[in-house]
Amino acid sequence: MFKKSTKTSLEKVGQVDIELNETGRQQAVAVANRLSREPKISAIYSSDLQRAFETAQIIAVKCGGLEVVKDLDLRERHMGDLQGHPYRELATTNPIGYEALESKNDDRELPGGGESFVQLFERCKSALLKIGRKHKGERVVVVTHGASIETLYRWANATGRYKGKIDNASIAVFRLYGEDKWTLNMKGDVSHLCHNGFLQPGFEGDTTTT
Repeated sequence: MFKKSTKTSLEKVGQVDIELNETGRQQAVAVANRLSREPKISAIYSSDLQRAFETAQIIAVKCGGLEVVKDLDLRERHMGDLQGHPYRELATTNPIGYEALESKNDDRELPGGGESFVQLFERCKSALLKIGRKHKGERVVVVTHGASIETLYRWANATGRYKGKIDNASIAVFRLYGEDKWTLNMKGDVSHLCHNGFLQPGFEGDTTTT
C-alpha cells in the first residue's frame, strides 16, 4: 500500500526537504484514521524527506505504534538544476532544463545531476521489490512522493507514463505475486479526504512544480 506524502507550504519540491504545513498534518491524520480501521499493518516504510516521514509517523501512531523505517530510495525524483523551482517558470528561467524534463526520451538525465525517468524508475522498483520480498503475505504502508508513485504505476500497468494527477495523501494498493510481479489493485484513492475539506490539488510529480 503506497501513500503519497501530504501538503507543504512550498510548491517547490523535488528533493528539497520541507516539512508539512497544518493542512498536510490534517491530511495525514485523515489517512491514518482510515488505515487504522483496515486490516492489520505489519510495517511502515518512508522516504527520509520530512514531509513523507512526518506523514508516516502520524500513521504509525494511529496504527499500533510501529517504527517507521526510512529508505532513501523512496525519495522524490532528483531534479538537478531544476530542484526547488516552480514548474510554470522553467520554460523561461531554464529552457534547457525544461526541454530535458519534457523530453519523451526516458533515458535523458536532467542538467545538474538530475535523474532520468529510467533512473528514477529503477531506484523505486528496487525499493518496492526489497520491501515486498521481506514482507510477503503482509500489509505494508509505504509513504513516498508523486514522481516515485508515477514510476510504479507504469511498472504495474506496463502502459507507459501515467498521465493523471496524483493527489496529496492519496492511496495506491500494489499486490506482489511470485518473485517480482505486481498488480495495481487501486490507485489515487482520496475517499478519506473528500468529505472533510482536506482534498488539495497534487503538486509533487505533476505538471505544476518540480
